[in-house]
Amino acid sequence: MKKILLSLLVSGVTLFALTNSEVAKKADEATDGFVSQTSTMKMTLINARGQTSTREIEGKILEGANGDKSLMIFLTPADVKGTKMLTHEKLNKDDDQWLYLPALKRVKRIASRNKSGSFMGSEFSYEDIANAKYQEYTYDDKLEDSKANGKACYKGIRVPKDKNSGYTKQICWVDKKDFLVQKIEYYDRKSELLKTATFSNYTNHSGVWIIGKIHMVNHQNSKETTLQWNNIQTNVGLKDSDFSKRKLKR
Repeated sequence: MKKILLSLLVSGVTLFALTNSEVAKKADEATDGFVSQTSTMKMTLINARGQTSTREIEGKILEGANGDKSLMIFLTPADVKGTKMLTHEKLNKDDDQWLYLPALKRVKRIASRNKSGSFMGSEFSYEDIANAKYQEYTYDDKLEDSKANGKACYKGIRVPKDKNSGYTKQICWVDKKDFLVQKIEYYDRKSELLKTATFSNYTNHSGVWIIGKIHMVNHQNSKETTLQWNNIQTNVGLKDSDFSKRKLKR
């Protein structure tokens, strides 16, 4: 799926003071440049009692100048097998998202006003699945020094420009060495803390960092979801035609 969002250092010393938006831009640049990507994904759902269920997913992504295109195909378990999620991201516009439901043999378009809804019963929303670019937020340019995942980080606030966003703000931790997002706190439409995502297991593919694991905790319902990427391949020759609506029913 889905690439996650989010200066110059010499011997660990910053050469100039950075703003929050500049850090966000560098975080995007650190994970841009894979051209196209395939992977297998494991989604683990954890309910409030600690019980787990897993889903296996095939993932494809194609980078684009005005937004990436992604396709997620559910392989297991049987009750969701064949379900497909297609996303066409659009810079500073509403993303196009479609969900194919094999039981109904129907393609359902995800309305922008519903993007805060749960994606396939997980703690990720449709909005989370789309990889928003740094230009799609406004920034409080006050940065704090902080730590996340044991790494020295820049900590800053960003606010989605999209009026249909389910979030009033997000607080991001970006590590100072490689500019990789380490943690994000998501605040709901009542400005209350809703979820926290922790990012880990990054791997470097020809100078491009690829996320390996995201653990999302919902503080309001005590549920969790983990997404883990495996068998990652980059620059694999995918084309726009691999991400057409026609592919959903095949």
